[in-house]
Amino acid sequence: MENLYKVFGRRATEAVRRLESGTDRAELELPGVTAAVVDASFTVERGEIFVVMGLSGSGKSTLLRTLNGLLPVTSGRVLVDDTDLTGMTPAQVRELRQQRMSMVFQHFALFPHRTVEENVAYGLSVQGTARERQRTRTAEALELVGLTGWEDRLPGELSGGMRQRVGLARALAADTEILLMDEAFSALDPLIRKEMQDQLLNLQRQLGKTIVFITHDLNEAMRLGDRIAMMRDGRIVQVATATEMLTAPADEYVARFVRDVDRTRVLTASAVMEPAGISFTPATTLAEAQETMRRHELTGVLVADGGTFAGAVTRGAVSAADGAGSVADVLDRSAARVTADTPVADLFGVSAAAPAPLAVVDGAGALLGMVTQQSLLRSLSITEDAEEEVDAHA
Repeated sequence: MENLYKVFGRRATEAVRRLESGTDRAELELPGVTAAVVDASFTVERGEIFVVMGLSGSGKSTLLRTLNGLLPVTSGRVLVDDTDLTGMTPAQVRELRQQRMSMVFQHFALFPHRTVEENVAYGLSVQGTARERQRTRTAEALELVGLTGWEDRLPGELSGGMRQRVGLARALAADTEILLMDEAFSALDPLIRKEMQDQLLNLQRQLGKTIVFITHDLNEAMRLGDRIAMMRDGRIVQVATATEMLTAPADEYVARFVRDVDRTRVLTASAVMEPAGISFTPATTLAEAQETMRRHELTGVLVADGGTFAGAVTRGAVSAADGAGSVADVLDRSAARVTADTPVADLFGVSAAAPAPLAVVDGAGALLGMVTQQSLLRSLSITEDAEEEVDAHA
C-alpha cells in the first residue's frame, strides 16, 4: 500500500489535496466528505500475520476493503507483488480476488439455507472448480478447522465459534495465498475467541498464508501479529512488532494505548536478555573462575563450549573445589535454559530457582544471551521516556 487515501463524498479529490498539504482530517470542513484512510503506506511480507489495529472509526475496515478492491481508492496504489490493483478493471479485480485473496468476515457471512459443506465449497464453485476437486478441497479445509462430520449441518445448528470455523474453512478451501480477516473473532465470547486465535496460529504454522487481520482488541493484536499497524483518525501512526510497540511507542497515543497491556505475556526472552558478557569455557581453570566471580561479585556464570551452551557453575561449587582443576569438573550440565521466544511470564519461576542467569539458546543449543533477575524486573514497567510522555499529555 503506497500513500493511499480513501475519501467518501463528491469533493473527495479536493479533500485529498488539502490532506496532502497538511490539513488535519478534523479540519477539512467539507460538507458530506469523510476521509476514512489518510496517506497509508506499508508492506505486508509473504507468510506473515499483519494486524491492523485501531478503535472504531479509525479507518481499519475501510483500509482492508481497499486491499482487495471492494472499495476503489481515491488516491495512491495497492500492489499485490508487482500487480497494481488500482489500475485494474472491475473484472480483473474480481478475478484477482477469486484466485489470490479470500476474506473472513466478523458476522460469518454464511448462507443460512446451505449446508456446511455447501458453504465451504461456495468460493470453489464460483471459480468453476470441478465438483470432485470441490469435494476434496472442502473435506481438507473442514478437517483443518476441526469440523469433519459436520458437513450436512445448517449454520443455524452451529454455535458461533463453529460458524466462524466454517467461514475460515471456506477461505482455506479457496486455497488463495492471502487471507483478509475483518474483526473475524470479535463477535465471539472470550473463551471461544481465544480458541479461534489458537486455531489460526496453528493453521498459520501449517500453511504459512499471508494474513491481514483487522481488530480493535490490543491483546488480540499482540497475540496474533508478527507486526502491527496502529491506526488513528485514518492515519497509520506506527508499524512495529508487539515488543517494539511496548518498548518504543511512536507517540503519546500509542504509549497510552499499550500502557495497561500485560507485558509479561507479550515480551519474550529475546526482548529482555542481555549479552553473556562474562562466561567460561569448560577449560577455564577453577582458580581463574574463582577470581573472576569474586571480582565481579557473581554467584553463577554460564559456560559455553565453542558457542554452544554447556551448563553453568556456581560460586559455591568453584570455591569448594579450592582452585584445583577446571570448570568442567564442577559444571552443572542441567542448568536452566530457555528459548528466545519464551514469554517473560514463564521466566520468573525458573529464574527464582536458578543460582545462575538463565541461558537463552537457539534450536541448535547456541548461547544467544542471558536473562538475569534484574532484567526481568525491568521488563515489568514501560520505558521511562514513554511514561514521561504519557504523563505530560495526561
